[in-house]
Amino acid sequence: MGALALSVGAVAVACSVPAQPPSAERPGRSSQAPHLRLPAGVAFEQLTHTLQDGSPVRLSVLSVSPSARVTVSAVHGDRLDPARTVREMSDRAGAVAAVNASFFDIRTGPDFGGYEGDPLGVYASDGDLLSEAADGGTALILGPPGSRPRTAEISTFSTLLASDGADRELDGINRVPGRILGCGGVGGDTLARTGRPESRPLRNQLCVDRHEIVSFRPAWGSDSPPGPAGSAEAVLDAKGRVAALRSPAGGPIPAGGSTLSGIGQGATWLEAHAPRGSSVQVTSRVQDLSGRRVAGAGVSVIGAGPALVRDGELWINGAANGFASTTLARREPRTVAGVKADGTLLLVTFDGRDAGRSAGVSMTEASRSLLRLGATEAVNLDGGGSTTMVVDGAVRNRPADGGTEEREVATAIVVTG
Repeated sequence: MGALALSVGAVAVACSVPAQPPSAERPGRSSQAPHLRLPAGVAFEQLTHTLQDGSPVRLSVLSVSPSARVTVSAVHGDRLDPARTVREMSDRAGAVAAVNASFFDIRTGPDFGGYEGDPLGVYASDGDLLSEAADGGTALILGPPGSRPRTAEISTFSTLLASDGADRELDGINRVPGRILGCGGVGGDTLARTGRPESRPLRNQLCVDRHEIVSFRPAWGSDSPPGPAGSAEAVLDAKGRVAALRSPAGGPIPAGGSTLSGIGQGATWLEAHAPRGSSVQVTSRVQDLSGRRVAGAGVSVIGAGPALVRDGELWINGAANGFASTTLARREPRTVAGVKADGTLLLVTFDGRDAGRSAGVSMTEASRSLLRLGATEAVNLDGGGSTTMVVDGAVRNRPADGGTEEREVATAIVVTG
């Protein structure tokens, strides 16, 4: 199965929080880091802003102008099932700079599924869809060099077509079947704690589905996860031919091929329609709210959210991304991405959890800071202890898990050139 073709289209805006009155935050002091080896058009600086209550917050700002002869893309480590540090991913990509990107299934979470490198929400790298969307969640879209970065609300649709004519929805990509952490999935999901049907994204909540098929690609790792009794897994070669049907699920993922891991009625469908020697075609579509495809070689899509700035104004769609109001209001370390009117990409980290030095920011405070930096659109990425910025081979911010001690994460945004 080949890489998914991805396209860039317009964005239809849904509900938002109203614009806020100007705050009393002040830019404070700025410093340019000396002796950094950065390409022309790529700049790095560190700032201290003063928040309304007088608290300081330290920003690290990487700017990538449209004229810079670099590529900005999303990457993961050597495989997805374990997490890696931002510095490891930066070094592996030969990057001049990098920040952490998507949310992921962290081992300290109450519903950890066993694979810390599993991105939550949509993740596509170089046109290859490696994780399905939390339906309607906000994402950052990075195209090939020369294209303008943008933000959009994204959905994904994937289907299976067997050689006998049977078709079925594909529930997920590169995640444990039956578990949809963060919800927002397709095909009869229910909220684990209540048993009620749930299709909306819900941050840090677990949804479940007893009848699923999930695709595993070589990017996941060497082996797909072990399945329960009664599960089944079709092993596909590069052309989608079924080389084997194993039960229970779990085992080697063929180089250049993939597997389809089924539970419940998903396993029954595979046993009926994907015997050895048959074929199964997998198709996926990534689109924004207007229905336009997000497609094209070299495109990266990183799901996170909420949006922070849209059309040059404060715009936070917390509910659409499953965030509680208390989470939006809490000051935390944060990583955000913004785009200026001229197409300049801003990658920004806010240090936090360090009283007297850097308090962190709420989502509204992050939005105001991005507006001050000139962003006309912006989106929140993963934050807290994940917030990390690497420039010229060194960590430049102060990660909240212990100074310069990096947390391992699922994905990163890298600048290579």
